[in-house]
Amino acid sequence: MTNLTKIRRLFAAALMLTILLTAISTLTSAEARPRSTVSRQVCAYDWRRSTYQLRMMIRCAARRWPVAGGAHKALSVARCESGLDPDAYNPSGYAGVYQQAMRYWPGRSGTYGFRDYSVYNGRANIMVSVRMAHRVGWDAWSCA
Repeated sequence: MTNLTKIRRLFAAALMLTILLTAISTLTSAEARPRSTVSRQVCAYDWRRSTYQLRMMIRCAARRWPVAGGAHKALSVARCESGLDPDAYNPSGYAGVYQQAMRYWPGRSGTYGFRDYSVYNGRANIMVSVRMAHRVGWDAWSCA
């Protein structure tokens, strides 16, 4: 084997190792944060700042994914379910702005673009709930 062949093989091995390490670090960093398929640009209100911002996010989501009764109905359901409190908890196993059933939350949040987000994340709870209502109506909520 000539020196040139050894150098080529060494270079090819180094290149493959670099590609492999880059792929692994990308996967690891992506797993470290929750994934959302809903762009942060959509209804970009800081729900943590105030109930005003929370209400604006609900209105925006109801316009983006039209729901029966429109934004007024979406706000009314959220007010009735939790008093617009993202930290609201019901001992029966419901939580968040729209009082999502905690046992179903992992599946629902994944289906509607917020896999690995907490039910107490106001943005995730609003977006998932409004998208559910857009798809199947408000029947899942007792306050509807």
